[in-house]
Amino acid sequence: MNPVRSLKSLSSLLAAMAAAATLGGCATGPAGVLPAVKEMGSFHVGGRQVTLAGLPEKEIVYSPGSPPQRLNPNGDFSVEQMYARYTRLEQPKGRVPLLLWHGGGLSGVTFETKPDGGAGWEMFFLKEGWDVFVSDAMERGRASWARYPEVFATEPVFRTKKEAWELFRFGKAYATDPAQRTAMPGTQFPLAAFDQFTKQSIPRWATNDATTQKAYDEYVEKVCPCVIVVHSQGGNFAFNAALKNPSKIKALVAVEPSGSPDPDKADLTPLRGIPMLWVWGDYVGEVPFWRSVRERQDRFMAALNRAGGQGELLDLPARGIKGNSHMMMMDRNSDEIAGLIQQWLKVRGLSR
Repeated sequence: MNPVRSLKSLSSLLAAMAAAATLGGCATGPAGVLPAVKEMGSFHVGGRQVTLAGLPEKEIVYSPGSPPQRLNPNGDFSVEQMYARYTRLEQPKGRVPLLLWHGGGLSGVTFETKPDGGAGWEMFFLKEGWDVFVSDAMERGRASWARYPEVFATEPVFRTKKEAWELFRFGKAYATDPAQRTAMPGTQFPLAAFDQFTKQSIPRWATNDATTQKAYDEYVEKVCPCVIVVHSQGGNFAFNAALKNPSKIKALVAVEPSGSPDPDKADLTPLRGIPMLWVWGDYVGEVPFWRSVRERQDRFMAALNRAGGQGELLDLPARGIKGNSHMMMMDRNSDEIAGLIQQWLKVRGLSR
């Protein structure tokens, strides 16, 4: 990492925020007015056709009271596509659309209504004047999934509540009884909404990265140029999409990305023209997994900057913003963090 560049950029960011606050605040958030909407829609992109044969037929009743039918599972199927939903404004302030990419075991719901009922980052950035796209990666949510083992090579993985509680840094110890759970001191995550949050968990696979990347690449080719705000597992897909189509990605905000290309093996020079911001929450050093992830990401960012890139760091605790979990877009102060991202994008001329 280039510390001089990072400090200068963050100083510019804070100065811009102070100016915006003088004019009435940098973040419209829930109090803002949603601009006039031009169009809402959705689509699937990517994927391929597979033909299955040799599977046994069976008799099945699809609905109680209906006659049984013979099910033949053989034939042609569409698989490995991804899903995207968009909202376009009549007069967007963002110079390109803003794409929200989710993390592992999750879907685009990450950025919609928060589990405590508050407005998510999708609404925040719409109110800031962006055309916003929210997607479900291949194998997730409305993208749907395919048969195992005929199409997907391995079985799905399901996240337990214990893993979510501890890995996402809501608390240090999970218990089935909410009263017995140990929370992180000063956490910003709305703990009363934790069980509601876990209803968002969906199966994931550990062997589908190549096909997921292919769908994301086709997504970028279809809707970009764009800005990408990416979370957790999605980070690696976004970095690789940028390497493949650097002219189409105008900025990339990586919110606690858990992976990235190996800087010792990848040529990072194609990324030189893409401003990138890494955003980190609290308690990272207290969890071995995240401590290791952060070290790897710092090494990737340093390699990017040595190659002439524009990698910058927004360490929330270092800026005096404490208590943020891995799911900072759902934390109580999520609008404050989105406001920092918005100002960073405005400083770079991507939003009016």
